[in-house]
Amino acid sequence: MRHITLTLLLAAALAGQAKDYNNPVIDRSVPDPTVLRDTDGTYYLYGTEDIHNLPIYKSTDLVNWTFTGTAFTEETRPQMVPGGGLWAPDIQKIGDKYVLYYSKSKWGGEWECGIGVATADSPTGPFTDQGKLFTSKEINVQNSIDPVLFSENGKNYLFWGSFHGIYGIEMTDDGLAVAPGAKPIQISGDLTEGTNIFKRGDYYYLIGSAGSCCEGDKSTYRVVVARSKNLFGPYVDREGRPAMDNYLSLMMTRSNKVVGPGHNANFVKDDAGNDWMLYHGFDAAAPEKGRKVYLDRIVWDADGWPTVAKGRPSEKAKMPKIKQ
Repeated sequence: MRHITLTLLLAAALAGQAKDYNNPVIDRSVPDPTVLRDTDGTYYLYGTEDIHNLPIYKSTDLVNWTFTGTAFTEETRPQMVPGGGLWAPDIQKIGDKYVLYYSKSKWGGEWECGIGVATADSPTGPFTDQGKLFTSKEINVQNSIDPVLFSENGKNYLFWGSFHGIYGIEMTDDGLAVAPGAKPIQISGDLTEGTNIFKRGDYYYLIGSAGSCCEGDKSTYRVVVARSKNLFGPYVDREGRPAMDNYLSLMMTRSNKVVGPGHNANFVKDDAGNDWMLYHGFDAAAPEKGRKVYLDRIVWDADGWPTVAKGRPSEKAKMPKIKQ
């Protein structure tokens, strides 16, 4: 009887994990998502402020998301780049602090924009602005937006950039300032923005978005990738051509249902060890509703390159495997 009971429980668990989900997973405009899995297993997602003051969502399964509020209020909103919008955040946990990197920019203000950082004791805030890290003029990198932090061996490195080169720089141990004496190092050409760095095996993967992000059904955004055995490169595409010369391999492009997929969050794992990517895109049937959030599982080929099934956004797929 015990053997039968265990078999039935296992079958039920597997059946539960086999359920499908439908894209998009957030059916409103939350562009440029970033995601963190907290210690209790809950996922938290943040995005560009189409919802004013920078929205925060949470989920226990990567599919069903609940809006929990905003990172800032009118009183706590960062003041760098007056009148600018809060764009393309990145969320990290460093020590016992939740560290939120953000871009502040006006459309076309490529030398006035910059990157700042805020901290909180909880993933839902309240976040306290710690001020700017640098502006484009100060760091001498045009269009200094789209930050992402990569940490390894106790060191923190910030990567950023948008269609004027992708750059990286060493940060302090707490992630709240550029390391003394550190200088920006360019790792890719001017093809992409929305950078993420992912380590798997012996390789660092540089993932970015190329094309136009924000033109509704005319958007040409797509996800591309290069890799290197060193964090600061040289990065190359599948044919070994340099990312510094704008060679990155296609990872995802539009489908009949989703236009301009891109600006993905950092990859996150489910409890079976599968990698997943959240990203934004326009619903081809209603592009006026903005950039919604989509989810797809990462597939690794025999040569160690990432893609998604069929190289396009899925309409329906199997749920992530997450212990409830």
